[in-house]
Parts: sequence; C-alpha cells; structure tokens
Amino acid sequence: MPIPFTCPHCGCFTNVDDQYAGQSGPCASCGQTITVPAVGVGSSEVASPSRSSMGPGSVLAIVLVVLLVCGGLVVLLLPATESAREAARRSQCTNNLKQIALAMHNYHDTYKCFPAAVVADEDDVPLHSWRVAILPFLEQAPLFDLYNFDEPWDSASNQALRASRSNCYVCPSDANLGPEETSYVMIVGKGTVGGEPNETVTFADILDGTSNTIMTIEVAGAGIGWMEPRDMTVDEAIAYITNPEASGLKHVHPGGINAAFADGSIHFISETTDPQTLRNLLTRDDGQTVSF
Repeated sequence: MPIPFTCPHCGCFTNVDDQYAGQSGPCASCGQTITVPAVGVGSSEVASPSRSSMGPGSVLAIVLVVLLVCGGLVVLLLPATESAREAARRSQCTNNLKQIALAMHNYHDTYKCFPAAVVADEDDVPLHSWRVAILPFLEQAPLFDLYNFDEPWDSASNQALRASRSNCYVCPSDANLGPEETSYVMIVGKGTVGGEPNETVTFADILDGTSNTIMTIEVAGAGIGWMEPRDMTVDEAIAYITNPEASGLKHVHPGGINAAFADGSIHFISETTDPQTLRNLLTRDDGQTVSF
C-alpha cells in the first residue's frame, strides 16, 4: 500500500511504495536525504508536515500595513526636514549679510565713508551701484578690476560681467532669483545710510546710533540686477516688510526678513513690526532711536 509522504526539505509530495518504509535515500525532487516513515498498526497514511496558514492575502495585508506605517512616518518627518533646511538657508542668508556689512565697514575704514548707494551723472541718471564698489572687500578684486567705471552699469562691456555675481549677493531661500539678480538692497533716500544719489554717509552721520539703524535688507522678487544701481526707499521697505503681497514682492523666510544694521549686526525683522518703528529703524537721523 503506497505511503503518502512530503519531503521535509522541499515540500514535494509523493506516494512511496510501502516496501521502502523506514528506509533512507535521496529525495527525487531536491536530492536531500530523507527517511520514509514506517506505517503504524491501523494507520493508512502518514500526515504531511503542517504548512503555514499565512496565504498570499495575509502577506499582502502585512506589506500594505508596513507601507502605510512607513508612509505615515515619512509624511510626519517631511515638515521637520523642510524646517531644518530652511533654518540652514536662513543661516546662510544671515552670513551673507554679515559679509556684506563687514565689507561696508572695511570700505569705510579705507575711504572714511560708506559707498554711495547710487552713483549718478549730472542728469541724475544712475551709473553705478554700491554692490560693485565693495567687491574688493568681498574678495572679488579681479571682478572689480574688470568693471569699467567710465561706462554705465548696463553698457555692453559691463553687462559681460553680469553672470559673475558674488555668492554673497544670493539668498539660498530665493529659489526664483535670476542668475544676474541680487537678494540684497540698501535703504536709500534722505536720512538713510544709503543716502541720496552720490551722497556718502559716515558713522558720524548716523545720529540715531549704528545699532539702531538698518543699512541693508534682503528682498525677493524685486528683479534687481546685482550691478544695477537700484535699491529701496524707506516707504518701499516698510510696504515690503509688512505686506509683501501688496508690494508685489514676497518673503522667502517665513514671517519676515533679515536685515544688516549699521553696526554690522544682523537681525530678523518680523512682518508684524509696527510701521512707525520700522521707519525709525530705517532712518539714521530722525532722533527716534529704537533699541533692537
């Protein structure tokens, strides 16, 4: 009487002639050594080894659960990851402004004044920007030497340098910044550190105190070329900081912007700052000092 037998190695099922009961030999399927069980009294077959009750449906269900759990963890981690990246970008932006402020101070040490934000001709046509003037103090002397101050910033020869922008002029959070544009402007106009065209300001002119006066801010979406002699007035800066959408611009750091003060310190200016407080911070000699 044939003995039903399942190989314990490969699971192959077969009927073995009862004359081989109790004998050992190779499995016909996998070649591993097997022993055919003896048939007990009253027994007609030997039960095959139990198989796992976990079918394909159960395996699929477990896989789906794992995917859902892992997917949920990824979704939970994404905001934290992006927040960490933005913190790093904001830190780099702060460092850029620090380098710019240091370059302005070194310029002042050399020429006894800050650079005029805008150099204009006798017809008040803007010719050159402060961002070009401080290049030697940003370790960009070779680029400065290539710039032709006998021609306006947008002449053919000077425009050939437009793609040679210093990294210090790029906020890493400003993803839409053009390859020729800048993320940083001076505050210009009467009573500011940037002053009016051709005006140079000294430390002595900052009557409200250098630690109470904003010199340079970051701005996104203005489309200002790094060599272009164009910046922001006090009113433009207030509108941008407190309501960027109304000004047609944007904030790339949540909640506000970075600013360099005349003493070289860098501070984050919240978009909820009172406009009058901002006006006091953006002017140098109004007699309204604001500690920051």
